[in-house]
Amino acid sequence: MPIITLTTLDDPALDVYARLTEPQLRHRLDPSRGLFIAESPKVIRVALQAGYRPLSLLCERRHIDGDAADIIARCPDAPVYTGERDLLARLTGYTLTRGVLAAMHRRPLPTVADVVRANEGGPRRVVVLDNVVEATNVGAIFRSAAALGVDAVILSATACDALNRRAVRVSMGTVFLVPWTVTADPLADLHALGFRSAAMALTDRSLPLDDPRPAAEERLALVMGTEGDGLPEATIARCHYTLRIPMAHGVDSLNVAAAAAVACWQLRIRP
Repeated sequence: MPIITLTTLDDPALDVYARLTEPQLRHRLDPSRGLFIAESPKVIRVALQAGYRPLSLLCERRHIDGDAADIIARCPDAPVYTGERDLLARLTGYTLTRGVLAAMHRRPLPTVADVVRANEGGPRRVVVLDNVVEATNVGAIFRSAAALGVDAVILSATACDALNRRAVRVSMGTVFLVPWTVTADPLADLHALGFRSAAMALTDRSLPLDDPRPAAEERLALVMGTEGDGLPEATIARCHYTLRIPMAHGVDSLNVAAAAAVACWQLRIRP
């Protein structure tokens, strides 16, 4: 692998790490050329294990023979750009997480049907992110989904990109482990595939989360809404159930990532 010591920050090959916006990285006009950034050795290793291909690496000099050595060995065709911490911080605008970044190629998005078929026997629990726009929340929900046995995550077209740099980092790489895709109408796609749906929302019709009926469903999609306003009434009306987490001490609700974790645990498939 070529190791390139940086003496200037003007090399166009470095644009991907500092000068391209998230929409530019996604390359909406030609998704086949899209990229994303993976941060930290642990996250990069998970991405490589999942089969994602690196375009290049950006690595503090001290990590070439340290934390990044095994990663570099696994990426023989990817150039490794390196320099001292201060130089790389000037390039990226922040100190690198564990000293390593990787620019990686995106994959074509599967259909919802493909995602449903990705698990042996088909998914039984799916989380839908309807216009969840904060990258931190998206990453945290992916991490909970992976830990709590959710089979897939479906994002609406208005939700934050699952491969947003911060979402990937917060997910600790679990975004590479849980099948996911993006679609304009998640409920229509999932209902057509035989899923029942449960909206997490505070309404007069909301059932407590421990109501036994949703948990007994063979195939259930748990629908989470945007951070500020929650789910639109029209979306709630399309769901088979509306659920709420009972609160104490006058608290009205939880952050969407915390609520998703609680709901995933309560509605999990029991052995």
